[in-house]
Amino acid sequence: MQLTGNTIFITGATSGIGRGLAEAFHKLGNKVIIAGRRKALLDQVTAANPGMTGIELDIADPASIQAAAERLVAGNPTLNVLINNAGIMPFDDASGPMDDVQAQSIIATNLLGPIRMTSALIEHLKAQPRSVIVNNTSVLAYTPLANTAVYSASKAALHSYTLSQRFMLRNTSVAVQEIAPPWVNTDLIKKGDDPRAMPLDAFIEQTMAALGTDAEEAIVESARPMRDNAGPKEHALVMGFNSYIAENPIPV
Repeated sequence: MQLTGNTIFITGATSGIGRGLAEAFHKLGNKVIIAGRRKALLDQVTAANPGMTGIELDIADPASIQAAAERLVAGNPTLNVLINNAGIMPFDDASGPMDDVQAQSIIATNLLGPIRMTSALIEHLKAQPRSVIVNNTSVLAYTPLANTAVYSASKAALHSYTLSQRFMLRNTSVAVQEIAPPWVNTDLIKKGDDPRAMPLDAFIEQTMAALGTDAEEAIVESARPMRDNAGPKEHALVMGFNSYIAENPIPV
């Protein structure tokens, strides 16, 4: 994608990867609109980045998505980049009864949220001379973390949806890119400065460089071993990865 001259809307942008991308694009002179559920956090981020604007959005609520899309298009006719970043990552245990409310919340946020947000903006994006949709999935879409089974499945589903979406938009002005982060030191789970987590600033720097190309997937180098899974032989890789995590737990 072209990294300058854009009007960019980023969901889930009050912290972590979303805020990092918003600030990186803002520094390049793009018009950036961020979204989040809490107005106080939106105000905090926009105050720290003069010229950036915020809009309240509950990505799990279809009515909130529709209202935000209408407000965006009315106030930002040049909107041409949508970054579907909002997500949640609760732990679960697929070996026993699952929390149905939690599972529905994960799917509504991580999968239906991007689908609905894109659907609400897609005709506007297709009307622009050049547009980009960026979907933030995860390396866990390819190598699932067993104690975040629903989260990993939601990201695998979003990856699959992204492949279909890219094909269906192939003859339009809309390009589709995918980010698949490794473990990044953010508060998605718990920001504990674990040495196994990639520093956020390094992730943003490398991801921006990748997004600035025509690559369909903006994958940082440290994520490639999990992205390049073993296909039909993936079972040993998944078992090995989860055995390592079981022996070296992620702090909660």
